[in-house]
Amino acid sequence: MVFKTPPGVYAPQDDTWLLTEALLREDITADTAVLDVGTGSGALALVAAGRGAVQVTAVDVSPLAVGATWLRARLKGLPVRVLQGDLLTPVADRGFDLIVANPPYVPVAGRRIRRGRGVAWRAGADGRAVVERICRDAPPLLRPGGVLLLVHSGLCDPDRTVEQLAGTGLRAAVTDRRTIPFGPVLREQAPWLEAHGLIAPGETKEELVVIRAERHM
Repeated sequence: MVFKTPPGVYAPQDDTWLLTEALLREDITADTAVLDVGTGSGALALVAAGRGAVQVTAVDVSPLAVGATWLRARLKGLPVRVLQGDLLTPVADRGFDLIVANPPYVPVAGRRIRRGRGVAWRAGADGRAVVERICRDAPPLLRPGGVLLLVHSGLCDPDRTVEQLAGTGLRAAVTDRRTIPFGPVLREQAPWLEAHGLIAPGETKEELVVIRAERHM
């Protein structure tokens, strides 16, 4: 049965596929506890469950995303627990072997919004409003040897992300890069990004990066 992503839920895109490639390189077994933060359509959670993980948790603040992920997991017969809540808050008392995150990261004027169409991508003037929360809150939830995989745009200062994660005691590095044409959101934001020096005049492509951070055994 084909299940399309409903309107209002972040559909899988280039960042999803890049993060999926990184996810598929990890050693996932039935004993691997996996967390998908900001699951959206549930694509990453379902990939992990499809690889054999039976302790997969997906979290999203959007009721539509929660419902879509739950339904997709049920239709595929995959063991995914779906929770509604703000980032890592619903699982703050748990530990994980693998955390994957594709947070909002597009730099825009004003603060991050909590509702509406742009909640899946708007992330404040530097694009780091959500990234920095994950850098702060995810490391304490990693078990020894646990891994965080985080994708975001090169516009959001990947070096800063690496430094912040390293500052929590993790071994962190950029492991994947991919340059893609601007999608509809960045094309719309291009004049503002150019005016604030975040892109060069006439620039039409962005770099996506995956940061892998591992807790020492």
